[in-house]
Amino acid sequence: MHAMEGDRQEEAVSLTVPLIPEEKRQKLGFAEEKGDESDPDTSGYSTSFFMTCFNGLNALSGVGILSTPYAVASGGWLSLILLFIIAISAFYSGLLIKKCMEADSNIRTYPDIGERAFGSKGRLVISIFMYTELYLVATGFLILEGDNLQNLFPNVELEMAGFHIGARQTFVVIVALIILPTVWLDNLSILSYVSASGVLASAIILCSIFWAGAFDGIGFQKKGTLLNWDGIPTAVSLYAFCYCAHPVFPTLYTSMKKKHQFSNVLLICFISCTFSYASMAVIGYSMFGSAVESQVSLNLPTTKLSSRMAIYTTLVNPISKYALMVTPIVNVTKNWFPWYCNKKPFNIFISTALLMSTVIVALAVPLFGYLMSLVGAFLSATASIILPCLCYLKISGTYRRLGCEVVVIGGILVLGVAVVIFGTYTSLLQIVGHL
Repeated sequence: MHAMEGDRQEEAVSLTVPLIPEEKRQKLGFAEEKGDESDPDTSGYSTSFFMTCFNGLNALSGVGILSTPYAVASGGWLSLILLFIIAISAFYSGLLIKKCMEADSNIRTYPDIGERAFGSKGRLVISIFMYTELYLVATGFLILEGDNLQNLFPNVELEMAGFHIGARQTFVVIVALIILPTVWLDNLSILSYVSASGVLASAIILCSIFWAGAFDGIGFQKKGTLLNWDGIPTAVSLYAFCYCAHPVFPTLYTSMKKKHQFSNVLLICFISCTFSYASMAVIGYSMFGSAVESQVSLNLPTTKLSSRMAIYTTLVNPISKYALMVTPIVNVTKNWFPWYCNKKPFNIFISTALLMSTVIVALAVPLFGYLMSLVGAFLSATASIILPCLCYLKISGTYRRLGCEVVVIGGILVLGVAVVIFGTYTSLLQIVGHL
């Protein structure tokens, strides 16, 4: 029994994002205050409302903002309605996660919710979706770095052992070598200083791209298409990818001082991020129309200061976040080999092998937009929309009686399943067609 508890605690630690040691959290801005032990809503050291909002915004703010103009270009202006529908559905499923957490005080992580609802199989399913999503997002970081560096330095090429290596492939390998020491670190608190800047990075990118359109001669003259039915699955999949932070919500809820305010935290985070996603979509599509790239940063003229600021900000964030993304996968992999998991050379080998595998995938599937569309359709829609609804129905027993709540959850489930089926099918067709 004690061994099982130990394994479960190890998994819980590996699923905590961001991966910041407790003694470092206050220094990193995770403003924690001593809770009132007499208050059942607070215990031990807890995070304030403001800092929980910041952490939530950082979790939701990611590279997805670069793809929203491409999503609108795929589905047309009216597809923005689907962005708001996805946002509302993801917000509601976030509230359902909160309700699941309230049902059992022993729930600390997202897989705990799956186990409480469906036993060990539920924990396994949620863990698989989480780790696969982390792996593919980390791979997407390498693709993003290679694409943007190629845009800045298009003439860089290498000749090795008679093989010609293009600029994009060269930069993917170079970035991987830069990232390599970070995945060897046992203490990731140094990276957390930079990686916790996701909110600031998104704001800088949005303002820089707006500046490029308003004052650097690009303008906002593109009319665009009102609706493109063929591109709707791609658009919805990319919108779903923007709201893939649900696995972090249990961690945020657990760390919060006044847990009854978590609903307000979610509301602020979703409104703010949806506003930034929609703004970037409108600005980027108005600037470049149907010619917009899967990352809007690739359309920017590299000679302008505002464009370079947006591109450099785009480049720094993934490098700092890569190690934080893959560390939970490394920890779980190490647990498969308990005899070696505490040996430093073995840990370095596992981390290096994982990085090399993502490099191989990034070189084999150099399609950022299509890969993120696949992640959004299959993984994000499942982990952020479908699974919270199913777990809540099972834990609460609400499914036994038909009511307004069941109808709403049923509608969200239908939406999630539709995104998974049509989005995944379209994404796979696009990836296979461009290989």
